[in-house]
Amino acid sequence: MASTPMDLDNADGASPANNTPSASLNITRTLGGNLPSTSAVPDVISTYRPTKLFKRDEAKEGRSSQSSQPSQPYVLSLDYDDPGELLMTSESDGAIQIYKVRDGRHDKQLLSMKYGVKLAKFTHNSSSIIYASTKQNDAIRYLTTHDNAFIRYFEGHEGPVTNLAMHPGTDDFISCSRDNTVRLWNVSTKHPTGILYLNAPYLSAYDPSGEVFAVASPPAGQILIYDHRNFDKAPVSTFDIVESCSTVDTDNLLKGWTKLEFSNDGKSILLGTNGAGHYLLDSFGGHLKAYLKKPEGRTGRLAPGEEVTANGGPNGSSMESSGDCCFTPDGRYVVGGTRQGVVVWDTLAPLGENKTLSPVHILEDERPASVVAVSPRFNFFATADQDLVFWLPDPHD
Repeated sequence: MASTPMDLDNADGASPANNTPSASLNITRTLGGNLPSTSAVPDVISTYRPTKLFKRDEAKEGRSSQSSQPSQPYVLSLDYDDPGELLMTSESDGAIQIYKVRDGRHDKQLLSMKYGVKLAKFTHNSSSIIYASTKQNDAIRYLTTHDNAFIRYFEGHEGPVTNLAMHPGTDDFISCSRDNTVRLWNVSTKHPTGILYLNAPYLSAYDPSGEVFAVASPPAGQILIYDHRNFDKAPVSTFDIVESCSTVDTDNLLKGWTKLEFSNDGKSILLGTNGAGHYLLDSFGGHLKAYLKKPEGRTGRLAPGEEVTANGGPNGSSMESSGDCCFTPDGRYVVGGTRQGVVVWDTLAPLGENKTLSPVHILEDERPASVVAVSPRFNFFATADQDLVFWLPDPHD
């Protein structure tokens, strides 16, 4: 394991609740100082180590032991702002936590106790966010983080929101819901700019250019590709996952889809599952490029659209997640969570039988990585289950 020890957040009694700063994480070795802010991903991908741990407990949150909430919540989503300077979590107790990546410290806490929170995402303004509600109603909320004030509600969904996707270059975004609609929005107006009526459209993603977007329907076994400017027309492509992927996995062809993401070069689509592996698809033809086989110890969170219980189940198995896999910025690697750390698949590695691809690196940690997010700018990624972990390349490796 790492020769660099892990830092524990707030070991000196610092707390997000009392605004006491904690010791900064020394990450100048990758984000400044005498070294370039980034190195080639292949040069560092095998050297990542868990470097700082952020824990939440009753003492930090100022909650009594008689609170009706569990003593430690689960992280439901992770998201970075555009510059990669901030990382945000949404959590099962209605809290939003924001961290400063360069400093390796907690920045602020925002509470949405009345409405709950999940799928929190930065807009292109780092001080503005959108998130889906988990209580009261199914509205999407638009919030400024500097004063914790609502700017706007986006209302119309009549079922739980299952996915939010920001356009890569404009203030447009997409929401998917269990009400069988996909709604297109712009943050400047409370009214949707378009609505698609589809069967169980639980996931969506924009391609890097923002010219097309994809919508995934697990029960239909399809991914639909739409022209963003002509979304009201028929999809430009329809990818049949049953036809493309039945030779490698029959259990998750019509269920358990957890993540939909385009690679930054626009050539591949990652379809994550909570089953035995993830699908890597060609973004132009929809055929299977590789089946990313997981080792034992999958994370086990619910997929979007599946039923959620209020207090969770064993090991968070009744909690949602924004996904436990994602591309690295160069599009070559996929980082995936397990019950004990992280694995990495190299999409350029030789394929096994039936296009199966095994991990090339296993990055160990004792904590589950049920939610995974790779920085868009720096050699840095984060994982979470109940605790949040920052991962950095080990300079001694």
